[in-house]
Amino acid sequence: MIDWQPIFLTLKLAGITSLFLLIIGIPLAYWMAYTRNRIKPVLEALIAMPLVLPPTVLGFYLLVLFSKDSPIGQWLDEYLELSLIFSFEGLVLASMIYSLPFMVQPLMAGFSSVPNRIREAARVLGKSSLATLIRVLLPMIRPSIITATILSFAHTMGEFGVVLMIGGSISGETKVASIAIYEQVEKPDYPAAHSYSLILISIAFAILFLVYYINGRKSYNRWEKLG
Repeated sequence: MIDWQPIFLTLKLAGITSLFLLIIGIPLAYWMAYTRNRIKPVLEALIAMPLVLPPTVLGFYLLVLFSKDSPIGQWLDEYLELSLIFSFEGLVLASMIYSLPFMVQPLMAGFSSVPNRIREAARVLGKSSLATLIRVLLPMIRPSIITATILSFAHTMGEFGVVLMIGGSISGETKVASIAIYEQVEKPDYPAAHSYSLILISIAFAILFLVYYINGRKSYNRWEKLG
């Protein structure tokens, strides 16, 4: 009999992280898709860093940044009475940073795929940038939004190094499924590790199948209309 708490905590972490990333990612991806600012390559490189860095590197520096020995950690503790080390809130923030490219890059690709004439037509009709974003662009890039959200969710579910460094293994607070698997292997209790792994594999497959199915259906419907 396995403890389901790490699974539920993993799903909770992935859901909250994906929601926050969606709120942040849409305006960020919109700006980056259309801006000609010279700082854009710097931001693109910073956002993509989690794709190439070992998770433990990112986790280590976040651990240093949020500790009470750092100015930021001291400020959070003194003024907000908030400690991000070994807490669920810290896991959310670390997961947002680690999964940011999985949200922003598909959204940027979606915005970039929209023909310029559509935005120009909206401008001619007197639509503001915000109205154009909400009423024109977001409905057009719905597949990209779905893909970005689901990929961010799935990627957050599979985190290990970052969550281990920031959260440790506090039952009911920071002990997610990946940490539970690691602990079961260390015991060793392979049947329990196998059970956790199978659950995560099943969830990950269902999520990825949903992405490909939705995008495949939309592509099929688009070709049907053209035919």
